[in-house]
This record gives sequence, C-alpha cells and structure tokens, in this order.
Amino acid sequence: MYNKVVMIGHLTRDIELRYLSSGTALGKSSIATNHSYKTSTGEKKDETCFLEFDVFGKSAEIINQYVKKGNKVLLEGRLVLQQWTAQDGSKRSKHSLNVENFKFMDNKGENQGQPNSYNNAPQQPQQTHPQQTQPQATQTQPVKQIDISDDEIPF
Repeated sequence: MYNKVVMIGHLTRDIELRYLSSGTALGKSSIATNHSYKTSTGEKKDETCFLEFDVFGKSAEIINQYVKKGNKVLLEGRLVLQQWTAQDGSKRSKHSLNVENFKFMDNKGENQGQPNSYNNAPQQPQQTHPQQTQPQATQTQPVKQIDISDDEIPF
C-alpha cells in the first residue's frame, strides 16, 4: 500500500518544539491550504484545508529555526491516525501528517540564508542541496507552484 501526501501551504502557527524522553526533537504545527472552484451555477467557492503535522529529529530543529507562522512551505510525508482517550473517557482520533521532507517556499528577504529543502527519510536524514542531483531513475517531477496571495490566507 502507498501512503504519501504532498501539501503546499502556510503555517497557521509557529512550530512547537519539544524533546522526547529519548532525546529526539519533535516539532508540531499545522498548515493551511486553499482550493478555489466554481459551482455548477458559476459561483466561486473557496475551500480551506487545515492539517496538523509532526516533524522529528534534526528536521524539527531546522524547521523550527527557519519557519514561522504565515511562511509558505512544502511538506511531504505520510498520513497517520492518532488515537487517544480524552479526560472525559471518550475516544478521540485525528489524522495528521508525519513529515519526511520539506522545502521552504517563501522568497521573502527575511529568510535569507535558510536551507532550501531538507530530507528526513527514515534511518538516514540528510540535507538535500539544490546543486545535488539524484540518479536519473529516481528523479521526481518538479512540484507545480501554487499562487496564493496574502488576502487568501485564512488567518
């Protein structure tokens, strides 16, 4: 089975960085994406999707250092179902994204000097530099840029 999600959007809040008892860094936040479409009557509708995400290890520290609320990022990872029992005894669940790779999408001057992208593939985290090339057999297609104006950000 295949579980892969790629989202481009804006952070809805700053990264919350914690350290697990094992010493592994854990970053938590959420991303908002917009989708515009026209109904059968021609009316324009906007749909916003919010998704919480977790990022682990060195990636969590890097994304915490360079990304703030409102910044545009590309997140790639897999959906996971988190389940827990609330204080009132009810069972709760939610889907979230476990981030394996990310890329900074903001071109604003405030983020100069930041790495372009980071790959946190399981067992071998390594930074991906733009000048590095992948072998031809595993090369991926570029991600289509989505033009979102500041007026469309839902926060």
